[in-house]
Amino acid sequence: MAHIHPSAVVDPGAELDSDVRVGPFTVIGPHVRIAGGTEIGPNCVIDGHTSIGRNNRFLAFCSIGAIPQDKKYRGEPTRLEVGDNNLVREFVTMHIGTTQDEGVTRVGNDNWIMTYVHIAHDCQIGNHTVLSSSAQLAGHVSVGDWAVLGGFTGVHQFVKIGAHCMTGGQSLLLQDVPPFVTAAGSPARAAGINAEGLKRRGFSPEAVRAIRDAYKVLYRQGLALAQAKDELRTRVQAGGDGAAALGQMLDFLDTAARGIVR
Repeated sequence: MAHIHPSAVVDPGAELDSDVRVGPFTVIGPHVRIAGGTEIGPNCVIDGHTSIGRNNRFLAFCSIGAIPQDKKYRGEPTRLEVGDNNLVREFVTMHIGTTQDEGVTRVGNDNWIMTYVHIAHDCQIGNHTVLSSSAQLAGHVSVGDWAVLGGFTGVHQFVKIGAHCMTGGQSLLLQDVPPFVTAAGSPARAAGINAEGLKRRGFSPEAVRAIRDAYKVLYRQGLALAQAKDELRTRVQAGGDGAAALGQMLDFLDTAARGIVR
């Protein structure tokens, strides 16, 4: 049986594994499923059609699975899915999806989500991300694996943030950020590549060099985006240690519907 504080209110319809821990004054709704090893702190509200994986930790005053802040929402049974091994700090909010998208908001595995972060409806968060304090994600935002958002980063709806990106504090993202790129400012502008992060994650010097050269093609040679993509495609076809990373960047650029930070 789950370890539930006497002051907590857990609906009989909720499904909690036997070693889930629920803190005082927390409320858990009828359509919630929580897997083993997860700890829900005090004064949290877990609601909606929400599934939470294993070994997560939610600290005090989180609101997880609330209805979207979207006037088009009409009570549809949309969902929130949270993976495993996430640390979710105080006052974080995550909302269920809408039928204007896939109907599900997703948060992957091993993410570090700091205080006052907001993850709106239909966001798709990858794995190993860091969302620093008060980062605010509007609806339909996508965040790739290993991305790091600085404190008070604001992200416009439908923006895509590529894998291994990093944003400076108080950045305003109005357009997509390609993989490996750092961005800062209001509105944000490209500011180089996340070289130190790539080294920490095992990218070889040759791969980092290839990514740095690709950044120069994209941002420093005065090429139109279509011309830059043609040059990157040539480099991918040539192979080498950085070809896979450049292919990842090229695939992202091919689907960048809002344009990219420049």
